[in-house]
Amino acid sequence: MSKELDKMMSQAYEYCEDGNFSEALKLYDLALKQDPKNINVIIDKGVTLQNLGRIKQAIKYYDKALSIDPKNINALVNKGASLHTIENYFDAISCYDSALKIDKKCAMALAYKGLSLGELGNLPDALKHFKKALSIDHDYDLANISKEMVQELLKSIKQQKAKTR
Repeated sequence: MSKELDKMMSQAYEYCEDGNFSEALKLYDLALKQDPKNINVIIDKGVTLQNLGRIKQAIKYYDKALSIDPKNINALVNKGASLHTIENYFDAISCYDSALKIDKKCAMALAYKGLSLGELGNLPDALKHFKKALSIDHDYDLANISKEMVQELLKSIKQQKAKTR
């Protein structure tokens, strides 16, 4: 990566950190003019679009990244997260499964898959995925909070069933 491109990416990252996504997008567009197949720029632009709530556009960028590198875990997990956002849980799970075929210890893919499974009502499997993510990354807040939430839900479901007997 050229120094100029590197500088643009750093500035775009700063803009994103400050919540100035539209300025970041301008820089990503400039960077892509210089290097249209730069997978990191493509994914970062997708993430920025996702942060703006422009989910379908974000997915197009993740697909573009995956057309260059079908085994890019970042693109797969981010695409899955976008699909999850628009409640397309089965396709989201498919993305996470693809990422897990490449790296079965990808804690983020495991936790995100757990979230999608939970949305589909499959709480026991969701719980398994959160626990597996935590066995890889003990400090993963998303997995930890989600695991506790699912455990509480399962407990209250059990209590409801016990009351109706």
